[in-house]
Parts: sequence; structure tokens; C-alpha cells
Amino acid sequence: MKTIINTKYIKNLAFTALALVSLTVFAQEEEEVKPKFEFSGTVDAYYRTNLTAPNGEDAIAPGSSFANLDGFALGMANVIAAYEGEKVGFVADLVFGPRGTDAIFASPQYSATGDIVNQLYVYWNVSDAVTLTFGNFNTFLGYEVISPAANFNYSTSYLFSYGPFSHTGLKADFDLGNEWSAMLAVMNPTDLTELNGTGDYAVGAQLGYSGQFLNFLYSQGGFEIDYTGGFDLSEDFFLGINAAHFSQEDDGGSFTGAALYPQYTTSENFTIGLRGEYFMTGDAFGNGAGIGSDADGDASVFAVTLTGSATIGDLILKPEIRLDSTSEDAFIDNDLEATGSLASVLFAAIYSF
Repeated sequence: MKTIINTKYIKNLAFTALALVSLTVFAQEEEEVKPKFEFSGTVDAYYRTNLTAPNGEDAIAPGSSFANLDGFALGMANVIAAYEGEKVGFVADLVFGPRGTDAIFASPQYSATGDIVNQLYVYWNVSDAVTLTFGNFNTFLGYEVISPAANFNYSTSYLFSYGPFSHTGLKADFDLGNEWSAMLAVMNPTDLTELNGTGDYAVGAQLGYSGQFLNFLYSQGGFEIDYTGGFDLSEDFFLGINAAHFSQEDDGGSFTGAALYPQYTTSENFTIGLRGEYFMTGDAFGNGAGIGSDADGDASVFAVTLTGSATIGDLILKPEIRLDSTSEDAFIDNDLEATGSLASVLFAAIYSF
């Protein structure tokens, strides 16, 4: 603002400045409670190739979700519209592309090519401590999520891939104070997001403290317990943790897994991170998809993924190398012989807006 030094008008200017400051503060207070509409999302694409297995017509991939296509491939366009009022609001989260189609695999009820709704819910802040959410929302279990911009590694873990992706129902979040939180939910069976269709319902719960979460889910005779959290070991070093166990009643199968996510920030624009995961299934859970099974229906996999993350404005570039080793011969080598190991690399680009 232009500086005025004429002392004749100091009193008038001081009064005017005070009035302007008051109006500014009032306007800011008004702005804070003014409802706002936000539009955001991501676009991602990648290149992937096998090092120890064929590509092209005979290409194979790890048995986890997403980022499994050959050569230059598409992720998805994720478009999110959100309205935040003083007490109520909504989120409409739409996905287009292979990653989005895989994410909503159980809900192609109203389109020949699959639905496009990733999340669609309304919420009500009943008080400062209680929020009710009604509709379709991504799962509260696990360390990784559907959005590629919110994960450090571009490819996903077996824990994420075998767990639920989304739910439809009613949940209540509680701020218990002193960094404690809780959540209770009643929902359709896991991943049935458009409608129920079974007459059964799932229940979920979460207890959180200072960024650490213990999650529970019971759905159609299956029970899962999940721990998700992490710790800042130093200013530049973070360690994420995920562990889960699922079991189905009446010998319907089970899985158990644990993953560590150490990440080290080397500069303002670059971080390097590792995901080390051990995952096992029992009684041919999921028909051994992706990791095979022995005569008793049991299998396990150890996977290590090294990822770099370089930020250029709103663009994130992620080079990645991944090594999967299974207890059974779930892969093939370059001679088309069965083998228990697979090495692959990819390069992903993610733009957020």
C-alpha cells in the first residue's frame, strides 16, 4: 500500500485503517464459515516391463491390484467434486480408466463397461466431536488406498489387493479428545457399493490414537483385523506399518500379512522408499490368485518394492523396481518355464490438480 507521511491526516488515517482492519477481520470470519465447492483429482499413466519373464503376448504380472498392464499403459482419471458447508457436505468421486475399473470391480450393475463411481457420500457434522457419513466411501482398513497420488509406491501390496476396497453404508466418526478417535459403521457386504443384493450386512469399527489405527470388519462370515500406522523416526525418515489377518467361517480360507514402508526424504523434491511385505493365504483363499497354492491350499509371497518419488510442481514421477518371490511356482521365466520369482520395473507419472 502507498505510504502517506502527511501528519495533518494522521488521525483520520488511523481511524480509517482501524475501520479497514475491522472490516477485513469481519470479512475473514465470514469467509471461514462460507460454504465452499472444491474440484480436484489426478491423472496417471505408466510404463511397465518384466525383467525375468516375457512381455507382450505372454506377459505376466504380480498377483496384486493395478499397475499390471504391459508396456505403456493407462492408470485412471480421478475427478472429485466436494462441497463443504458449515455442518453438511458431500463428495462425488468419479474414476475413468483401467485402474478405476479394477477399483470398483464388484459394482458393474448399471453399465456394460462398469460403474464410474469410486465414492459418493454425504456427511453431517453433528457436533465438533461427531460426524455421520452416508453413502459409498473407500475402506478404512489398510495402509494403501486407490488413489495413486496418496500412495508412496505406485504398484500396490498384496495386503491392499486382498482386502476390501470400498463400502456403502452409514458410519459415525467420533473425536474422543487427547488424540483418540473411534468409528462405527453398518454397511453392505464388502465391495457391494451400488446396492446390497444379498440381504446381509457388514459391521465395521476403528479405534485410533495419534495416527495409529486398529480396524475391525465383519462381513458375510468373514472377520478381518487390521493395524495401520507409522512413525517419524527422524525429521527425514518415516516408517509406515500395516498388518492384517482375515479368516472366513466354515473353512472358507484365510490370509495374514505384514508390510513395512521405510521412506527417506533426501531433498525438498525427492524421497526414496521401500515396501517389504510378507503375505500368506490358507485353504486356497481366493483360489490362490496371483500366488498359487500347494496341495493343502496354502501359499505365501515375499515382495520387495523400491520406489523413488520426484516432485515437479503438481507432477510426481515414480521409477520403481519390484521383486516378488512365491512359495509356489506362480510365475514363468523367459523360457516359459514355471518359477517362483518375478522381477519387474515401471515408471509412473501422476498429475494432481
